[in-house]
Amino acid sequence: MRRAVAIGASVVVVAAGAVWALALPQRLPPEAVAAEGSGDARRGRVVFNAGGCASCHMSGGDAEAPELGGGEALETAVGTFHGPNISPHETDGIGAWSLADFANAMQRGVAPGGQHLYPAFPYTSYARMTPGDVADLHAFLLTLPPVEGRAPQNEIAFPFDLRFGLGLWKRAFLSDAPVVDLPSDASAQLQRGRYLVEGPAHCGECHTPRTLGGYGGLDTARWLGGGPNPEGEGTVPNITPGGLDWSESDIAYYLESGFTPDFDVAGGAMADVIDNMALLAAEDREAIAAYLRAVPAVE
Repeated sequence: MRRAVAIGASVVVVAAGAVWALALPQRLPPEAVAAEGSGDARRGRVVFNAGGCASCHMSGGDAEAPELGGGEALETAVGTFHGPNISPHETDGIGAWSLADFANAMQRGVAPGGQHLYPAFPYTSYARMTPGDVADLHAFLLTLPPVEGRAPQNEIAFPFDLRFGLGLWKRAFLSDAPVVDLPSDASAQLQRGRYLVEGPAHCGECHTPRTLGGYGGLDTARWLGGGPNPEGEGTVPNITPGGLDWSESDIAYYLESGFTPDFDVAGGAMADVIDNMALLAAEDREAIAAYLRAVPAVE
């Protein structure tokens, strides 16, 4: 009997150790991070606009010199998240972060101290960004005004406030692989559109339903097929050819102006997206439109 108990206890300890190991933060290998100081701030501004960083992190300033003190609230089913201070302030922002620190937060959801970050920060999309774009974005952020003060603490309900489980969640749902397979002869425009939508612009985070009753990863079988609003009210539309019958030019114009072919206008969170998309080059909006017309239709 004692022997059986001892064996059972040993199995439990080994299993617990295995789960603990699986939940540990997984950082980028050094070769997946660009060289420190290699970023170009001018290119980084483009990445900043494509990612809509100002929508969650801007606390003041303007489009030319945004102050990224954070604090924007995102209310979800698991609690309220606040966009943190990502200004170059040395203690309250990211001014003391190395490029590797920044890249691991962006693409692995791991803070410099090793803490798991919640996927309300869309690192599951940013994981598909190139090391060069991450370096460029970092360089741009360091040119902005330092902002003193930290955003309010997140208000997360139990058991989601236990970050341990995020390590296991990432094991299941964090991937840097493209969602949509393009043909080998796909145009440069189509490839650029896929990169923007699936990566920095993180369109799928809102326009794709999630697995596990909304708590899992994105349901790529219904990629961009619409779903519940992450903030709890209404739905986010299907933007595949199965739900959106706009032409490429209609989509590109909407991303620039906010006006639909039916003379309606973007509202809610999408209005902020349009503000950022309007700052991109016309070629990038056209590339996004081409990709959205090429993705598999979700009825």
